[in-house]
Amino acid sequence: MSKNWRPATRLVHAGTSRSPHGETSEAIFLTQGFVYETSESAEARFKGETDGFIYARYGSPTNAMFEERMCALEGAEDARATASGMAAVSAAILCQLKAGDHIVAARALFGSCRWVVETLAPKYGIGCTLIDGRDLDTWEKAVTPATKVFFLESPTNPTLEVVDIAGVAAIANAHGIKVVVDNVFATPLFQKPLELGAHVVVYSATKHIDGQGRCLGGVILSSKDWIDENLQDYFRHTGPALSPFNAWTLLKGLETLPLRVRQQTENAAKIADFLAGRNEVARVIYPGRADHPQADIIARQMTGGSTLVCFELKGGKEAAFAFQNALDVVRISNNLGDAKSLITHPATTTHKNLTEEARQELGISPGTVRFSAGIEDGDDLVEDFARALDAVRA
Repeated sequence: MSKNWRPATRLVHAGTSRSPHGETSEAIFLTQGFVYETSESAEARFKGETDGFIYARYGSPTNAMFEERMCALEGAEDARATASGMAAVSAAILCQLKAGDHIVAARALFGSCRWVVETLAPKYGIGCTLIDGRDLDTWEKAVTPATKVFFLESPTNPTLEVVDIAGVAAIANAHGIKVVVDNVFATPLFQKPLELGAHVVVYSATKHIDGQGRCLGGVILSSKDWIDENLQDYFRHTGPALSPFNAWTLLKGLETLPLRVRQQTENAAKIADFLAGRNEVARVIYPGRADHPQADIIARQMTGGSTLVCFELKGGKEAAFAFQNALDVVRISNNLGDAKSLITHPATTTHKNLTEEARQELGISPGTVRFSAGIEDGDDLVEDFARALDAVRA
């Protein structure tokens, strides 16, 4: 691969490994295992004395192409593809911890991510402290001699808070702590956590990377040393491997990622500006607007806004439900990062398992709505929103 290739070119060509047939599109290697010419060659493969694949749970040619292409985009040395985004999150965190260790996590997390650090980890003797991730002092104050991992999302789900990744990484490095960043909402096009000092980046590839509602997937990216020392054995023996067919689907998704994200971001910005002028809306949160509470941090660490918009409707749950039900183009779904515009009510879907107190801490009210912009015509989306808001007012 040419080191001078720009991201869009890398997303079409990086990591491609063609069979002797010279296929244009990457091949799907739907095989569970691999054969060896001799017993001696099998032994050498298992010893690591020769390169090659052993078993699809460990890796396959199609998965390797996806991992290499993600590394080229992210600027990472190595990666492992997983069966889902949550498989990536849980593996990235748990593979480097043991009983007696401690996690510090920003409290603004996707519901399942909070469950991993707040409920699952303590079952295995791993402590957890949830903090306001926006405040760097809280990261420092939460550190104990047992703290091994900092975990955060930025921007956060669903209220699009932003965490100062470079600031958190500086604190972590002073204490020998590893920083794991869930970068889904920013996409790898708009934010580079590894360049900001993070040690591990995770994605739900289900979102923008596939971005067309077809399959689940995830990926963990880091240095080769970290993956070899922490993730490799965990990955092999616990089995969160990605299906080669899904890896092939994600490779196809990466080819059009810049085109889709550009249109989605333009649409999200258009909707955010439209909502800011409507009386039915109590507040709008969008990383591309100057009135975002952390616009200064966004300017330092992101090169684009987001495909997501969070807003709060006056009138609470009743107004939110009426608004969503009145939409025509935009569909109700808890997914995001799709070519189709999607909308959800976090308090009753993605964050319903949190306590009311926890939702209030995160700024999730009964009127909070999360919009994921698709690639439709932006004017059609604005008209759809206008009709729905008029229905709420009526």
